[in-house]
Amino acid sequence: MPSYTEENYLKAIYKLAEAQPGVEVSTNRVAEVLQTRAASVTDMLRRLGEKGLLHYTRYRGVSLTEEGRRLALLTIRKHRLWEVFLVQQLNFSWDEVHDVAEQMEHIDSDLLIQRLDEFLGFPQLDPHGDPIPTAEGAILRPQHRLVADLLPGDRGTVVAVKNTSVPFLQYLDKVGLNLGTKLEVLDKIVFDNSLEIRINNTDKYLISSEVSRNLYVTD
Repeated sequence: MPSYTEENYLKAIYKLAEAQPGVEVSTNRVAEVLQTRAASVTDMLRRLGEKGLLHYTRYRGVSLTEEGRRLALLTIRKHRLWEVFLVQQLNFSWDEVHDVAEQMEHIDSDLLIQRLDEFLGFPQLDPHGDPIPTAEGAILRPQHRLVADLLPGDRGTVVAVKNTSVPFLQYLDKVGLNLGTKLEVLDKIVFDNSLEIRINNTDKYLISSEVSRNLYVTD
């Protein structure tokens, strides 16, 4: 099994590639996400390449091998299952779970994760609406769209968030934009692309373009 640090690298590379398909995952992008020096990233990428977990060519970016992708998805699976457990069983709020799950995702026990999945009833989504990979590495691709792409008169149900930072999640709690919330776009302000919305057929709010670009809904 890869080390704690190696798992973090594989997960970061997978998420960067997923967020921008077709865009090169560079050393600098990995360093920025992991908040470390580019030189340290280069050394680790070389080591992971020697283990057959990624393809790395200097100045040409990095991509995961099939085994590297499998291990990255396993780490993500554990992280998201632990988030579900923390929210459902220990009454953590969705803005409190990330850092704890970051530590628990590195526990190396296939049986534990299997039992955890069974105990939780085989959830497909984590508390932020992100899909939970299966034990075989399959991952659901939800059909949703950003609130920013909605037009006046469009309606939707909030199903996921793109930004999982604590301040953003706390803001959503404050205005009542949690998962499962129904919203309707009443108006789009041309000046700054902010949106006037109605929440659950009652309260009206004006949300910024930044907020609308980080909320996903389904029809």
